[in-house]
Order: sequence, then C-alpha cells, then structure tokens
Amino acid sequence: MNVSMAPRLEAILERGGDSASLRYALGCEYLKAGDPARAAGHLSKAVLLAPDYSAAWKQLGRAQTDAGLEDRAMDSYRHGIRVANERGDIQAAREMTVFLNRLRKTAKGRPEC
Repeated sequence: MNVSMAPRLEAILERGGDSASLRYALGCEYLKAGDPARAAGHLSKAVLLAPDYSAAWKQLGRAQTDAGLEDRAMDSYRHGIRVANERGDIQAAREMTVFLNRLRKTAKGRPEC
C-alpha cells in the first residue's frame, strides 16, 4: 500500500519546520501523487533555501515539465546543471542534460505564434 507522506510533511511545515529537505520531500510526494504544480511550488522553495541542492533542481525541472512549464523547466535544468557541475555531482548533471536536450527537441517541434 502506497500511502502519501504529504499530510505528515505538511504538518511539520505548518509547525514552522521549514527546510530545503522538507520542501524537497514534499515536492517528491506531490510528484508521485500527480500534482506537478504543487510539487513545483515546494521544489522552488527548496532551491531558494538551498541554491546548491542539485537533486532539488532536477526534480523542479521534472515538476515544471509535467506541469507544462517547459521554458521554466529548461531554465531550472540549466541552473541545476551548473550547480551540479560546481559540486562535482556529475550524475545529476548528466541526467539534467538529457532532460534539457529532450525539452529542446520538443520545443523545436512547436509552432511559433
């Protein structure tokens, strides 16, 4: 049985326990629950609280992509790649590069207004 941790995590947040790791966990829970817009909000806060949190940048890009915010996702991935490279987090940088390239290909196929 897959029970969401979101209510318990939200309760911690409501009691003033805000942190990048809490926001990251909430973002991941909302992604699993199929609520990418809500996930993106928490993940955006995570990277504000900890700008060098490369995993949060990666999940933020994913949430923004799933929410249909491709331009924002590309910006998040670019920033996340920079952060990951600076921290030596090569695997995260590679993954975000793959996701960014996929979005670029998708964007090229869209008609311009």
